[in-house]
Amino acid sequence: MKIILNESTSPQFNLALEEYALLNLKNDDVVILWRNDKSVIIGNNQNAYSEINLDFVEKAGISVVRRITGGGAVFHDLGNINFSFITDYKEGDFGDYKKLSTPVVDYLKTLGIDAEVSGRNDILACDKKISGNAQCVKNGRILHHGTLLYSADLSLLSGALKPKNEKMQSKGIKSVKSRVGSIKEIGNLSLSADEFLKGLYTYFVEKNSAKAYSFSPNQIEEIKTLCEDKYNKWEYNFALSPKCSINTSKRFDFGSVELCLNVENGKISEIFILGDFFGIKNINELERALTRIKYQKKELKAALSAFNLSDYISGITLEELLNLII
Repeated sequence: MKIILNESTSPQFNLALEEYALLNLKNDDVVILWRNDKSVIIGNNQNAYSEINLDFVEKAGISVVRRITGGGAVFHDLGNINFSFITDYKEGDFGDYKKLSTPVVDYLKTLGIDAEVSGRNDILACDKKISGNAQCVKNGRILHHGTLLYSADLSLLSGALKPKNEKMQSKGIKSVKSRVGSIKEIGNLSLSADEFLKGLYTYFVEKNSAKAYSFSPNQIEEIKTLCEDKYNKWEYNFALSPKCSINTSKRFDFGSVELCLNVENGKISEIFILGDFFGIKNINELERALTRIKYQKKELKAALSAFNLSDYISGITLEELLNLII
């Protein structure tokens, strides 16, 4: 197992580093521990403008960056510790959040915090969410990453994110802030965020025989190039904000799905499938398959029947997606 203690706090660079490791560090298990300066990290399939309070994040100097995994928007600052696990993908691994979250849960227990994996992709302690997790699969490797809200500024968190009313209703809660908890407060810990991070690093070294790994200067240059070409681009982080004539959304147990589409001459001219859902395959494949199809249930069903829809929106059925489109 390789372990990388990433000292950068740039969210754009850090997400580029993580993607580079996923695509280029083969054969070994990889753990990356890192922190971001204040930022909102949105899911791969999300519309940025639907997830953030734009005025608030601009005034507060909060970066908005898109990641390569699905799921919902999360707030990061230096009181938030991030962990990334990269390993060979085996059938059944995608969606198994307990398996790859267990080492983090075990570390928290060494600090006296009775944490557990709960719900779709969360880690809870004292009925408070202290971690959200997400996954993606590329080139036979799976990336599982998550947050640990150690001593994050929860006022910035609740100000930056724009929770959906349907999600609030389904959770039976009144605000983002009421759902989440600080590990430092829950565990009554005196450790600083940096000390907590270093403790997690030491835990992996001692319990999993992890070996320290550093990127070469050439690799760092490649990561910087990826950062500039992708994660620093407005087009990547914000451009997925379509204007459509038909907009429909629904929250399911597996996450929210929002559809934006335009219909011309009885056929779908554009369709965007957005939300905080997870999926192994790129949702753009479904969007392309539905473009230029007649806006009729029979035609749409025939087009969608060629796909294993759960590969794109994990947990959805054909009828559920058809009923959302029509």
